[in-house]
Amino acid sequence: MIYLKLFLSFLQIGLFSFGGGYAAMPLIQGQVVTEHGWLSMKEFTDLITISQMTPGPIAINSATFVGIKIAGIPGALAATLGCILPSCIIVTVLARLYLKYRNMAMLQGILNSLRPAVVALIASAGISILITAFWGNDAVVVLSKTNWIMVFIFAGCLVLLKKCRMNPIWVMLLAGVANTVVSVIGKGV
Repeated sequence: MIYLKLFLSFLQIGLFSFGGGYAAMPLIQGQVVTEHGWLSMKEFTDLITISQMTPGPIAINSATFVGIKIAGIPGALAATLGCILPSCIIVTVLARLYLKYRNMAMLQGILNSLRPAVVALIASAGISILITAFWGNDAVVVLSKTNWIMVFIFAGCLVLLKKCRMNPIWVMLLAGVANTVVSVIGKGV
């Protein structure tokens, strides 16, 4: 039964996550944190971090991770299959239709109208992760409970990415090292 739940949950994610992995994050959060309670919000944030660091799409990495955590290798297979099946079918159908009707004004209008929705999905996911990183799982934004170390690491990462145009891989590694150093110093080791 759990395999079917995993398959159907990630089938929904695969079916409705237009715009790629970042747009899928609120859908993944809704299924694995809110609806089924398979992960806490902290575990979800860790999941997104791990999915970013490993090769492959976020949604597929997330499906595999959640599947393994919940039901082992068969769970990973069920969740991953559920996640990729809609894309395989939809892309095959859309490729044929797009090649046939690509110059049609209505099709261009539909594609243009989806862009703001995708941006909103990405922003929603980013804000949820930002709140969890700065204020923890409570999702209550209180200045006195702000994790200032995370705020400074975030600001430093933004500067390195936007001003210095540093490779994102190096920025992620530096952020991990910075947090590790702060944690070690904080524990007095």
